[in-house]
Amino acid sequence: MNNDLHNMRQTYRSGELEISDLKAQPIEQFKIWFENAIEQNVPEPNAFVLSTVNAEGQPNARVVLIKEIREDGIVFYTNYNSVKGSEIEENKQVSALFFYQPLFQQIRFKGVCEKISAEDSDHYFNQRPLDSRIGAMVSPQSKVIESRDWLMNQWQAKQDEVGIEPKRPQHWGGYIIKITEAEFWQGQPSRLHDRFRYSQANQDWKIERLAP
Repeated sequence: MNNDLHNMRQTYRSGELEISDLKAQPIEQFKIWFENAIEQNVPEPNAFVLSTVNAEGQPNARVVLIKEIREDGIVFYTNYNSVKGSEIEENKQVSALFFYQPLFQQIRFKGVCEKISAEDSDHYFNQRPLDSRIGAMVSPQSKVIESRDWLMNQWQAKQDEVGIEPKRPQHWGGYIIKITEAEFWQGQPSRLHDRFRYSQANQDWKIERLAP
């Protein structure tokens, strides 16, 4: 098995990435790569790994979905009472990682996570499929439950109770990750990848090439 892992590798072949190819703002560069990933049919290009840190300093990572791109960051939705919500409440410093494997591209963000407005959360919640809205209402996310049958019974009971226009529960809503640092990585042969970091410099962004 170890020998198989030692020999498991892929050669990345793509066009070189230069600093002159990059937009001045990281969110604008992200939009270009994100839209290209959609055009190239990359599976779930809006999926990213969100990492938080608990009170003991233990990192925790999971895949979530971006639902909006704003000028100062990216927005996702979740249960505020979940593990991720509790950890964000304790430490608002988070990171986000997108990996577009077919394109040999990786995007990393560091930032500060904050709740968006209740009005914005309401607007998105009301656009979701009804089944998903009810699911958000009944799931005690991250908590131990006795069985899937119990969860489905809760879902069915809530469906009968709220009808077709349920209101957003207060424990569910959106967060924005306001970007403080970004990195764009383009895979290259011989592991000599192109890496560029955006870091804040007063009101502007400084872009630097990093060693792979």
